[in-house]
Amino acid sequence: MPQLISDHVLWIAPIFSFIVAQLMKYVIYAIQYKVLRKERLTGAGGMPSSHSSGVTTLITVMALSPQAGFNSPYFALALVFGLIVMYDAAGVRRASGLHAKVINVLRETLDEMESPSEQAGTEVEQSPEDDFRSTEKTPTKPLKEFVGHTPLEVICGAVLGVLIGFMFV
Repeated sequence: MPQLISDHVLWIAPIFSFIVAQLMKYVIYAIQYKVLRKERLTGAGGMPSSHSSGVTTLITVMALSPQAGFNSPYFALALVFGLIVMYDAAGVRRASGLHAKVINVLRETLDEMESPSEQAGTEVEQSPEDDFRSTEKTPTKPLKEFVGHTPLEVICGAVLGVLIGFMFV
């Protein structure tokens, strides 16, 4: 076990893979939208999935490592961890990004609408529970919509991770 943990490839390779995927994400976004956004260097979402890339590099290095191998509990742990991360990226996190898009559109629509009291020129008494547009309850910035991945982005990240894993072993 101590030799496995001290093996620098097991932690350098996934970090390198994550960084490469983030740089690719930045370049692909710049080409696709013709704009440079620094947020794409560190932000979630986009092509390819850096989370998928990092975990599949870890899985690959574990599988090919002389200290671990396909039959080791370390490989099994890395594989289960990786599958959970990729499922989450394409499932839960993607759904939260889609929800954020809808919420942002609803917020913009509500901001454009006038309240009944402004139209009539008189005050309408409302309880705090009725005022769902209250600035106390609504964040001032739009919600982040780029938080998850499409299945294709996850697959491309995984392929990149396997390729980088083979480079390190």
